This record gives sequence, structure tokens and C-alpha cells, in this order.
Amino acid sequence: MEFGQSLRKVGPGLKTAVVTGGASGIGRAVAERLRKDGLQVAVIDLSPTDDGFGHIADVTDRAQVDNAVAAIREQFGPILVLVNAAGVEGFQKFSKMSFPEWSKVIDVNLNGVFHTIQAVLPDMVEAGWGRIVNISSSSTHSGQPFMAHYVAAKSAVNGLTKSLALEYGPAGITVNAVPPGFVDTPMLRSAESRHLLGGTVEDHINRTPVRRVGRPEDIAAACSFFVSDEASYITGQILGVNGGRNT
Repeated sequence: MEFGQSLRKVGPGLKTAVVTGGASGIGRAVAERLRKDGLQVAVIDLSPTDDGFGHIADVTDRAQVDNAVAAIREQFGPILVLVNAAGVEGFQKFSKMSFPEWSKVIDVNLNGVFHTIQAVLPDMVEAGWGRIVNISSSSTHSGQPFMAHYVAAKSAVNGLTKSLALEYGPAGITVNAVPPGFVDTPMLRSAESRHLLGGTVEDHINRTPVRRVGRPEDIAAACSFFVSDEASYITGQILGVNGGRNT
């Protein structure tokens, strides 16, 4: 199927997007930006939202994901855009890391992406058009001490992104990843309060070429581009949004 034919199959009208982890932080900024762009946006998160479009589900539980996707599909129609922003961090010296600690971080950050992509793919394949954006991490470029499980999971997400881009490009579906740098989110501030950043936020700003901390809206802007028609010839790409710390 040619991509131009895919676009004609979708036709005019609102497209439905799902953002996981969309109740706060980067995910919330992405959901708000996509709504401004004119998409119908539903959120899957463990926490409720105050806009009436949130669906409470654990992305590590396939049955919960499938139920949420079915409810969104019934409410809005086929899901043609997916942004995977749900994530969890962890800080532990590798030699002291328990397997349950390892598994939890892998389960949310990698297996959750697996579940949500598989759940929405049928809609995209049927339409001959789709956009998937996975939020990974700039730590996949540089590594991060005491976060071996997190870095491993996010690195796998980058690899998954590239593989799916090759597999589903002929179906009119693009798959890209955005690895954020140092972004001001509740997760970041929690890590700072526990003295887990290897310095303060200000210390990291001073090591960032653009001399500021990232904003969730910076990541949302990259996602907005990737899901747009203008990005139809871009797939399998890893677009770092990090203020120049990882180039």
C-alpha cells in the first residue's frame, strides 16, 4: 500500500490519540498540546484526570490496557495516534538491586509500551495510517549510575522503535522516539529531594549548553511534530530534546 493511499483512506475529521502517563508531567503536557493541535485525546494513567477523558489502567496489565482501549474506541472511534509517556524511575546500586526492583522498572517502562502498542495497532493497520511516539530517555546515550534498570528499559524502547518503524512503515504507520533530557517534572523534583541527582537542579542547568532546565512543553512540541502530516516521511528516528547535553 502506498502511503498517499493510506492518507486518503483516513480522510478528514478528528483523529483520536491516546497518551499513557497523561495525568501529570510530560504526558500531561503532551495531551494538552495534542488537544490544541485538534486531536481527540484520551489518557491512560494510574491517576485520574480532571478533564473527563482519563481512563485509569496499569500499563503493565494487558487486560486493563485492553479494557481502557476498548472504552476509548467506543467513545472516540479508532485510535490512530499513540504517545507512550507512562514511566517509573528507580535508584539503586546495581549490586544491591533486587530482581523485583529490576522487574518493576522494566515492566512499566518497556512492557507497558509493548502492551499499549499491540492494543492499538489493529486500528492503525485497518486505517492504513498511524503515529506512534515513544518517550525514552537521554540516559540511553550516556548511561546513568544507580539506574541500570531504567536505562536498560529505555534503551530497549529505542530499539523497539526502530524495529517497528521498519515493520509497519509499509502499512502507513510511523514510529519514532523522543528521549528527554533534564526536564522539570514531579519525578525530577522527587529525585532532587532525595539527593539522587548527583547535585542540584541548578548544577545540572550549569552543565546544559542552553542553560536552562527542560520543560514538559518542550517534549510535547517534538511529539506534536512527529504525529503531524508534515512528519509523514520520518520514522525510526530518535529525536533528543535535551538542551544540547547529548548530541
